[in-house]
Amino acid sequence: MSELRLTSEKRLRLFTGRGYPELAEGVAQELGIPITPTSAYDFANGEIFVRFEESVRGSDAFVIQSHAAPVNKQIMEQLIMVDALKRASAKRITVVAPFYGYARQDKKHRGREPISARLMADLFKTAGADRLMVVDLHTSQIQGFFDGPVDHLFALPLLTNYVGSKVDRTKLTIVSPDSGRVRVAERWSDLLGGCPIAFIHKMRDPRIPNESVTGKVVGDVKGQTCVVIDDMIDTAGTITKAVDALYAEGAKDVIIAATHAVFSGPAIERLKASNVSEVVVTDTLPIPEDARFENLTVLSIAPLLARAIREVFEDGSVTSLFDGHS
Repeated sequence: MSELRLTSEKRLRLFTGRGYPELAEGVAQELGIPITPTSAYDFANGEIFVRFEESVRGSDAFVIQSHAAPVNKQIMEQLIMVDALKRASAKRITVVAPFYGYARQDKKHRGREPISARLMADLFKTAGADRLMVVDLHTSQIQGFFDGPVDHLFALPLLTNYVGSKVDRTKLTIVSPDSGRVRVAERWSDLLGGCPIAFIHKMRDPRIPNESVTGKVVGDVKGQTCVVIDDMIDTAGTITKAVDALYAEGAKDVIIAATHAVFSGPAIERLKASNVSEVVVTDTLPIPEDARFENLTVLSIAPLLARAIREVFEDGSVTSLFDGHS
């Protein structure tokens, strides 16, 4: 009688949608594994078809797709990939969304509005996702929208290490573009040796997206190198107004540092026209060549994602990736 042998060996499988395969390739190189071959195409009416070219049964699947423009298409493709993995008997499915779409719609400002960030989480859970992995959510409360583990990674050490190597820390001030991000500025300050912080008082009309009125600078920035920090640069209106306000208050130099380079509409022209000395971002979103400019620095997020994926796969500790400390 032949002996029946069962194996419990885990298999890590990496998948990518078509929205930003370059990032997935960088993560695969860091992990030393290939991306699982996938066929994906659009039907004439815009519907998306996905099929994996190899068996995924029993695998620990990580599906990478950053929600770049066109955002809705990238989200839908990732949802379809998750559904396909569930139906193909993947053991565990982790959605890796370095930039999480609809994150700014995390609460109701007025009546009869959606909470789209919650809807996103519900959609991924319904599709079959067991876990979410994201980078620098617009607000941390979104972690509670998903009914399962959420790995909230931070680009903070990556950005602070780079900025700290470029400036005189004794003349450095961290600037929050609004009062809501003062806590993040304090974490920047802690990692850079306790440098002072400032913030810019601004007002925003919730009825008008991507537009704010920049007010006064709260804090002494005269003669300082100021680093304006934010989670994303969208149209760059708010952050370039902040740069102007800081120079008007006597700042010696201004650097912008942000995780997500959304770069919508007039963003590139605004940044080029600004007096900012350097714009530092990560590559959580694709930045085409025509969107790059002389004083733009792009840092790779792939090592952070690869480290987190490895820790999750090996059931290791990922706490240091969540709290913003290396």
